[in-house]
Amino acid sequence: HEVAKRNLNRIRPLAKLKALSQTDLDQAIGDFQTTAAAVSNAKAQVENAKLNLSYCTITSPVTGYASSALQTDGTYINMSNAHLATVYTMSPMWVTFSMSENEEAKINQEVKEGILRRPENHDYEVQLELAGGEIYPITGRVTFSSPNFNPSTGTFELRASFENPNNQLRPQQYVRAIVKGATYVNAIVVPQIAVQEGSKGHFVWVVTKDNKAQFRPVEVGSWIGNDWLIKNGLEEGDKVVTEGMMLLASEAPVKIVKEVDQKPAAGDKAKK
Repeated sequence: HEVAKRNLNRIRPLAKLKALSQTDLDQAIGDFQTTAAAVSNAKAQVENAKLNLSYCTITSPVTGYASSALQTDGTYINMSNAHLATVYTMSPMWVTFSMSENEEAKINQEVKEGILRRPENHDYEVQLELAGGEIYPITGRVTFSSPNFNPSTGTFELRASFENPNNQLRPQQYVRAIVKGATYVNAIVVPQIAVQEGSKGHFVWVVTKDNKAQFRPVEVGSWIGNDWLIKNGLEEGDKVVTEGMMLLASEAPVKIVKEVDQKPAAGDKAKK
């Protein structure tokens, strides 16, 4: 290409002086363009070779831990065996869990009745309980909610995102998700053991001011830990019997052996 260029530079001024014919000039220009095209074609071949060479090295698009190799050295890779290994991103870690259709309906009803208040912008905080009861020290946020229910399970999927700087969380690990943020307003809760169910619904036994047993029908809501939300039937300050209910009868005298204060349910609503 350089020889053709120098030859053209020599012939062009001579052609202007009529020392060489137009044919010589045209030939020199043609030689120059031919060699230029050859150079461009060679450069394209080099780029194609670089591209083909890059295919020889497979680089993971994410940073994380790789599973065991699924193919051995020297194996010819094609479309049927192109899966070489799985790379797991460790941080952030996604935790998926589900909510049943019945549970969502109950929550929506409690919100409608004014018993439950959702957090602003549905900004729920998620806490993880690991195997053995250990609480993961970093809280996460719900980042995805499936728009549709799974017809085979009657649940829809939720996903929370957690930072995992120390790789304490591992892929496919089982954890318990505790969702916080919703608040019960002026709620009354009693231990689950105090609530019984009869032919006409749920009921509890309460102790009146004159220490007599009283049968009290109640309307129950959600479970909150080991307690049961009471939507109707009890008032603040009522004393609920938790032991010896089988021996009680209406207006029977009661002697309180042990009294335990029940904390108000003004905290967060927890659900699996």
